[in-house]
Amino acid sequence: MSENNRRIKTAVIGVGSLGQHHARILASHPNSELKYIVDTDIKRGEKIAKANNTAHISDFNEIIGKVEAAVISAPTQFHYSIAKPLLESGVHCLVEKPFTLNVDEAEELIEIAKNKSIILQVGHIERFNPAIIAAAPFVNNPKFIEINRLGPYDPRTAHIGVVLDLMVHDLDMLFYLVKDKVVSLEAHGAKVISDTEDIAKVRLKFENGCVADVSASRITIEKYRKIRIFQPDSYISVDYAGKNFKVYKKKDGVEKMTSLMDIDIQKPKIPSNEPLFYELDNFLNNISEGKKPIVAGEQGRDAVELALNILKNMIF
Repeated sequence: MSENNRRIKTAVIGVGSLGQHHARILASHPNSELKYIVDTDIKRGEKIAKANNTAHISDFNEIIGKVEAAVISAPTQFHYSIAKPLLESGVHCLVEKPFTLNVDEAEELIEIAKNKSIILQVGHIERFNPAIIAAAPFVNNPKFIEINRLGPYDPRTAHIGVVLDLMVHDLDMLFYLVKDKVVSLEAHGAKVISDTEDIAKVRLKFENGCVADVSASRITIEKYRKIRIFQPDSYISVDYAGKNFKVYKKKDGVEKMTSLMDIDIQKPKIPSNEPLFYELDNFLNNISEGKKPIVAGEQGRDAVELALNILKNMIF
């Protein structure tokens, strides 16, 4: 948590399944003064506002000049049209993923924030998953990465496919772990219960030689979210949902494996803190201290650009 005790006037725009939790955390965070809930659904907006002891309004333009920061958790197609006037008015913004629907919109928002010297953060929450934070120091020159993100269908995200809805999290994670650019890709998808892809399997090759297989599905009953990292000295398994990870490597002094007894398995203890709290705490801290976000507009743009490239090349 930030040591800065200044309370920043905040607002949450869009209080659906995720936005309501942004509101809950900002209403109780010591460095936030939640001034407004903004939602065009008056009944829901008033309900969430009452639960968090704040005010509800329907038009986001009314918060300009009254708050310092806003979380934009409205549907993706409205991210750009909401963020642009807020950024131009000097309001710091955390925009939920996917950042925008296209790269041009992302570039414009990045440029506005840069010119205004204000914070533009994108909500790739897995960067703040305690298991990822704990596992990251163990990642060194990965050669092969496998990521599976499976879950049930949600009609609220029917307007975008599984790549922009779910896989975009893991595309950002790959950039974070591999730290290199993608040079080729192969993508396959299927439309099962909607007009957009409901399942997708993608193979990405990075310039440094790393290969990543990424799968995403929204037609699976139970949530399953895991990442496996294979590198010269170890194998790392991370459970996004269970917030735990294991590191497998040869025991010190072992030159040639003869049995499983030669493997050292580390199971570091992971804090149970809520990733969304970490993300919002980081956002508030960035505003107070003028720090560049861990996931800035540029990272949000890169994930969207790769996602759109995958969709462009997808074989159905």
